Amino acid sequence: MSVPRRRAAGAPNPTVLDVEKLRKDFPILRQEVRKKPLVYLDSAATAQKPRAVIDAIDRYYLEDNANVHRGVHLLSERATEAYEGAREKVQGFIGAAHAHEIVFLRGTTEAINLVAQTYGRSRVSSGDEVLVTVMEHHSNIVPWQMLCEEKGAALRVAPMDDAGQLLLDEMEKLIGPRTRLLALGHVSNALGSIHPVREIVEMAHRRGVPVLLDGAQAAPHLAIDVRQIGCDFYAFSGHKLFGPTGIGVLYGKSELLEEMPPWQGGGDMISSVSFEKTTWNKVPHKFEAGTPDIAGAIGLGAAIDYVSRVGLPRIAAYEHDLLGYATEALQTVPGLRLVGTAKEKAAVLSFLLGDVHPHDVGTVLDREGVAIRTGHHCAQPLMRRLGVAATARASLAFYNRREDVDALVKALHKVREVFA
Repeated sequence: MSVPRRRAAGAPNPTVLDVEKLRKDFPILRQEVRKKPLVYLDSAATAQKPRAVIDAIDRYYLEDNANVHRGVHLLSERATEAYEGAREKVQGFIGAAHAHEIVFLRGTTEAINLVAQTYGRSRVSSGDEVLVTVMEHHSNIVPWQMLCEEKGAALRVAPMDDAGQLLLDEMEKLIGPRTRLLALGHVSNALGSIHPVREIVEMAHRRGVPVLLDGAQAAPHLAIDVRQIGCDFYAFSGHKLFGPTGIGVLYGKSELLEEMPPWQGGGDMISSVSFEKTTWNKVPHKFEAGTPDIAGAIGLGAAIDYVSRVGLPRIAAYEHDLLGYATEALQTVPGLRLVGTAKEKAAVLSFLLGDVHPHDVGTVLDREGVAIRTGHHCAQPLMRRLGVAATARASLAFYNRREDVDALVKALHKVREVFA
């Protein structure tokens, strides 16, 4: 999302979100920390959970707790219906053609590892190449690095400019006859840059190269349609989408999932087992070995219901406005430098404050009740490209207000006083 100019004080808000009402849905936001009202600005690390999600998980354990796919009794039937119902909600949320294209896993990290260890192992050979970008989270670097080391392949890296925007011409030059996969984030977790993924997918497909998108930072902020984007794989996590931890999603095109071998062996991923031969269950079940995170999937379904009721277009518009306000507000702090100024951004603000180490910035802010993230954000190669060891990162969600931004700015002035 592009960063708009800050509106004059008192100007009407063009969005229709009743944020104060929505905040009441998030019990954790009511508390004080360090005797100060909590200002939570770390949603890119994990988002807070609405009561609807908490209640859905409680209800499963209180009323429907049973294993799925395996029982003929009523509790198992209800659990299975809720679990598979969550899969259908994910299908609708990202615009997949079929529910069986949705695989439940522990999160984005496990989803990417699944693709690397199944699709990657069967398609990548010595001398081949896997292409990523310099902005990737470690979860979209290390699995491919491990695969390349195992296969004798090469990991290629697409560059960016100083604002945090991918250099598409340079990326295109890196897509060659030995490129077997392009893997990139939809939105940068460290900088908030929104990449033109549809254009990138079309670029790769013209050369017969499939594309995996890490959507962990996109799913909470942007409307996603995997068929419109055209990607071959899409991964995201529940806990960043206001759902529970320990649940995530891999979308894969049907024909690819059918061809891919299973990753883990165990119960429920089989059709038949003998000591001589085992045959696999149909997709997506052949990728879901053992008892799944049933409560997590149900909680994710509840989170999707909640976000859908609020409306992603309204969320995006509100966050777009709040990001613009925050961008200009932070620039009033003497000595503060924003890191990552792409034209199209999601609600992430990385910054440095003079010579104060980001960890010290975060510590002082915590004393003022303001929660942010500091460090390399699991993006060490990106930090090296930027020439810094770490940044402070404030990340916004639709439950944040301008008052939260003002509290952040006030706390940053406190940092300057402490380290003057």
